[in-house]
Amino acid sequence: MKKAEATRLTILQKAFELIYVKGYQTTSIDDILATTQVTKGAFYYHFKNKDEMGLAIIHEILKPTMAEAFIAPLQNEGDPLEFIYEMMEHLLIGNPFLKPEFGCPAANLTQEMSPWNADFSAALNELAKLWEETLMEVLENGKKNGFVRNDASPKQITMMVISGYWGIRNLGKLDKGKESYLLYLKELKRYLNSLK
Repeated sequence: MKKAEATRLTILQKAFELIYVKGYQTTSIDDILATTQVTKGAFYYHFKNKDEMGLAIIHEILKPTMAEAFIAPLQNEGDPLEFIYEMMEHLLIGNPFLKPEFGCPAANLTQEMSPWNADFSAALNELAKLWEETLMEVLENGKKNGFVRNDASPKQITMMVISGYWGIRNLGKLDKGKESYLLYLKELKRYLNSLK
C-alpha cells in the first residue's frame, strides 16, 4: 500500500472510531487531525470536506465491516434461524469493538445524519437494505429447505430482527451494560424457535 493510500485509510479508520464514540457532528476535523497526527493539508488532499470523509467512512469502512458481521454469518448452508441467533449473540456479546454505551455505528449515523443529509441517508439506507434483503433471502431459503415454518413471513421476521437489534442497541446505550442484551437474546431465541 502506498503512503498516500495508507494515510487515507488511517484517517478513515481513526475518524470512524472517534465518530462512534463522540458522534459525527461533535467530532471536528481538528479532533481527527489530533488523533491521526496528519496535517490539515494531508486531510484536505484526501477529502474536500468532513462530509466527503463521512461518506467514505460509510462506503469504505462501515459497508465492508457490516458485510463481514451482518451478511457473511447468514450465508452458510443450514438453519438460518440458528445463524440469525448466533450472529446477534456475537454482535451484542462477542464483538469486542461494539460497546453497549456507544450503540451501533450504523444506527447512530442514521439517527444523527439522515434527517439533514440526503447523501448520508442514501448511503446508510443502502446498508440497511442489504441486510434486509439478505435476511429475507436466507429465510425464504430456510422455508424451502424445511428449517422455517411454511406460514412464516420472511419480511415480518426480518423486520422483527432488524428493529429488535437497533432497539436493543439504544437501550444498551442508556443502560451502559449488557443486561438488557441478555434479556433480548433470551426472548429472541424463544421467538426464533417458534418459527421452526
